[in-house]
Amino acid sequence: KIVREIDERGLGDRSKDKPRDLVLMLAKAKMDHLINEIQAGNCNDDLPSGFTSANEWVVLTGDQVVTHAGNILEKPDSVEQAKEFVTGYASSPCSTVGSCVLTHLPSGIQVSGVDTATIHFKPTITGDIIDNLLKEDAPVLSCAGGLMIEHPLTREHIDRIEGTEDSVMGLSKDLVIRLLGELRQKLLENECLYSRISSLFNLTFF
Repeated sequence: KIVREIDERGLGDRSKDKPRDLVLMLAKAKMDHLINEIQAGNCNDDLPSGFTSANEWVVLTGDQVVTHAGNILEKPDSVEQAKEFVTGYASSPCSTVGSCVLTHLPSGIQVSGVDTATIHFKPTITGDIIDNLLKEDAPVLSCAGGLMIEHPLTREHIDRIEGTEDSVMGLSKDLVIRLLGELRQKLLENECLYSRISSLFNLTFF
């Protein structure tokens, strides 16, 4: 895992952008920045041993937001805002919208997609859960919408989830598998096209 921060807050318009468009834009911005860092040699200490530009690699980036009552919720700015987010979940369900972008190196071929899930909480959930999570050093302020469904304190307040749990937690396994299939297909098509072009240039004209 390589972390190279970008100014996420400076990208997009949370009041106008559709959630799926926003998370795709952010994931692609992360991808552009990360690939630039890799190609500039600024990630050498974080890359797997044996990494060279001659090898083939797949780079993955993603982003996630939580939506609730028509609003896009990102990582809370404060404990008070996290409590405000969570209190709202008692009255109506929230949804996670997560993106994934895969880029093949060195070809630069890219695929992307979005997955969503909806979490229905019981009316028992209140803002007090944030204080309890913080007492256990749970990184709620680093989670979109202040959501940490994997934590036992949160789990006991969940009624049901429409979608997959891994999607709620930030990265849908099914989406990644589907995108790997799409990327493989694009690489095969690109290889066939390259072979046809090479054959054309190898023709002898009289």
